[in-house]
Amino acid sequence: MTHSDPNLYDFWPYEGRPQIRWPGGKKLAFWIAPNIEYYEFDPPANPSRAPWPRPNPDIIGYSQRDWGNRIGHWRLMDLLDKYGMRGSISLSIGLIDHHPEIIEACVARNWEFFSHGIYNTRYSYGMDEAQERAVLEDSIRSVEKATGQRIRGYLAPALTHTERTLDLIAEHDFWYSCDLFQDDQPQPLKTKTGKLVSMPYSLEVNDVITYSVQGWSPQRYTDLLKRHFDQLLKEGEQSGTVMCIPLHAYLVGQPHRIRIFEEALKHIAAHSDDVWITTGAEIADHFRTHYWDQSIADIAARGAATGGTGFAPAR
Repeated sequence: MTHSDPNLYDFWPYEGRPQIRWPGGKKLAFWIAPNIEYYEFDPPANPSRAPWPRPNPDIIGYSQRDWGNRIGHWRLMDLLDKYGMRGSISLSIGLIDHHPEIIEACVARNWEFFSHGIYNTRYSYGMDEAQERAVLEDSIRSVEKATGQRIRGYLAPALTHTERTLDLIAEHDFWYSCDLFQDDQPQPLKTKTGKLVSMPYSLEVNDVITYSVQGWSPQRYTDLLKRHFDQLLKEGEQSGTVMCIPLHAYLVGQPHRIRIFEEALKHIAAHSDDVWITTGAEIADHFRTHYWDQSIADIAARGAATGGTGFAPAR
């Protein structure tokens, strides 16, 4: 099925929206999202996408990501501890079985968990509704059993979706999706049920993009993060903004990158009077509680509400 517009959200101009204020009058809500992923060495084939860029056996790609869970994650965790920052873990749910020690360490720090699918090598492409529901229900059940925590966020595995994905996560009482990159503030999504928020989770400052795709130096990445933060903090004087740093320990946790990356965290922490350093679920909860109805009303008042839901335009 093809559409001229996926109709996942209404066009809602940035200027003149109802003013957002974060707890304590903070101007910017900052959250950090370490992706703790598990890549299967030889996953089932998906006709829409190969699991590895090189033919199997790709022991190089596999071992690089394994290094992230064995070494890089712990290095990153120590750094976030230093600045009193709690991670919101974008979790490959299968990692609960493969690396329970990582789960235990995150629980001890009161970090948030949200679902990034079962494995980052199992794509949503081609899933039927029953399979996609099973992924969500397994995610909720497995994390609750391992941590006592009810997950509220979702980032599709390897950013792969079906036309049902957002409706299904809303139906399962998820509060936010990281799968859309259309804004620097939370925005209501057009789902059949629930109150699902599109959470700012920027690909532009994701270390996969800067290191793996663009091949940037560590110093250039740190400079990017500082500039991104400074601009959002300035705009947050008028209405609260959100900054997320999505990370992958196998990249940012490398010995030659971690200390330069620390400069960015130090810069953000130095502005703690104006910044709410928090988690994805706490941002979504605050927005849903205080700004959801205002946002819906403002979209309607501007004549921007087009009706319908995702992949189902109003008739």
